[in-house]
Amino acid sequence: MQSQLILFIDNLKQDRRIISFDEAATKQAVVLKILSILGWDTYNIDEVTPEYAIGGKRVDYSLRINNANKAFIEAKRPGEDLENYSSQEQLLNYSFQEGVKLALLTNGVIWLFYLPLHEGSWEQRKFYAIDIFQQDTEDIASKFISFLSKDNLGNGEAVKNAEAIYKGQQKVNILKETLPKAWNKIIGETDELLIDLINDTTEKLCGYKADSAMVEQFLSKHRGNLIIPEISGARPTSKSPILKSSGAVQDTENHTGKSISSFYFKGSQHEVRTWKDLLIKLCEIFNSTHRDEFDKLLSLAGRKRPYFTRNANELRIPQKINKTDIFVETNLSANNIVKICLDMIALFGHSRGDLKIETY
Repeated sequence: MQSQLILFIDNLKQDRRIISFDEAATKQAVVLKILSILGWDTYNIDEVTPEYAIGGKRVDYSLRINNANKAFIEAKRPGEDLENYSSQEQLLNYSFQEGVKLALLTNGVIWLFYLPLHEGSWEQRKFYAIDIFQQDTEDIASKFISFLSKDNLGNGEAVKNAEAIYKGQQKVNILKETLPKAWNKIIGETDELLIDLINDTTEKLCGYKADSAMVEQFLSKHRGNLIIPEISGARPTSKSPILKSSGAVQDTENHTGKSISSFYFKGSQHEVRTWKDLLIKLCEIFNSTHRDEFDKLLSLAGRKRPYFTRNANELRIPQKINKTDIFVETNLSANNIVKICLDMIALFGHSRGDLKIETY
């Protein structure tokens, strides 16, 4: 099983026709093929049930054993954003209604794995993600077997494997939330150990030791800069985000780990949910305001591939820009997207200072 999966995944990586598939082709050539390798009889509708009905709605596939739903799979076309709320909410609502313990959302390239019956936001219930093009082939094959093979779903091992990863992530998330609180407690209460540490280090640097009052005064003066904002585990909602306006965007800014809520271009505000939305929206703005020279974007490229092209096969996860024949790469980090946006702004003769971003 593992060797078959490795061979199939390697072929996908080398062929890459998958990025041009529509939803139907993705299901037939990728999803059903992987399920078949994992031991599922894809020709048996009592085992792999397509268009499974739930209260007037349908989920693409239900994996069933002894008339019981073991996992739901919702498949989208390559290039479709799987992180948007509607896709996740729809799948997890279906799973919750039916008491299904495992759910998957995929566009053929990206596979998102969820524990629908757990508490928290949709994002918090996601315990693992596979990227066919980016991750190690053997690791991908191993995870597919762990979470999705017929044997492991049938004997309960798939859910146990998922729970083990989920609980490990929960521990990391709790520590990430608690560390700022611990730091702020030490700073806010002027902890005695901290005073001693600062005193000892000061003496080593200059030969003199300050008294505790001087150290306390120093900490009090700079406490506002030393306190770290504490962020709860729940993702801020669009109604009450914790916004931080970055002002004019700089090339050197690090946007890793930040979420975007909106951006301003030449004073006009545009609300977005993801960094990819920023890229797409800015492209649409320039197509509207610089239609005659919009194909200048084709000159922007990375080290190994273009960012904009008329040939979707040249990109990892392309998205067509509305009202054009040009595709843009969307498999990019937040930092890369911001850099491309700044390059676009300069390319069309605007000031990079015209772009401002709000994050949380």
